[in-house]
Amino acid sequence: MPKEIERKFLIADDTWRDQAGRGKAFRQAIIFSENNRSIRIRTIDDEEARLTLKIGIDEMARHEFEYEVPIEDARELLDLARGGRIAKTRYKVEHQGHIWEIDVYEGDLKGLVVAEVELESEDEKAALPPWLGREVTGERRFSNQALAEGSLGKDWRDGI
Repeated sequence: MPKEIERKFLIADDTWRDQAGRGKAFRQAIIFSENNRSIRIRTIDDEEARLTLKIGIDEMARHEFEYEVPIEDARELLDLARGGRIAKTRYKVEHQGHIWEIDVYEGDLKGLVVAEVELESEDEKAALPPWLGREVTGERRFSNQALAEGSLGKDWRDGI
């Protein structure tokens, strides 16, 4: 069964940009969510699309099933999805053997920048880059599902 294990951090500064390649534009929305389960639709550079099912296990790990879908279907699902949508640009940065994904949010979340690293096991240690800020692993309000639902609120900058 596919399992996603990740740690998530806020970003302390922009020095990561020196190592980042070209970003990819993500547009996504939650189609369904209940407790620790969600179905998400996502487009990438408006050229490819994925439907993802996530079922939480604990703060750091969850089951994840991801499927490619036709871009036309994804665009329609984005329009039909309930709740908010997320727009962000994702960059990848390699640091000491791990690939860090840095999400730079747009729209109501403009200014929010989050980095995450996927791990092989919950015991695995990843070297932490110097541009990381506070760890937010397990803080539900920083999950994409919660962000789409408005978890940080309109004045989110005051609460971080």
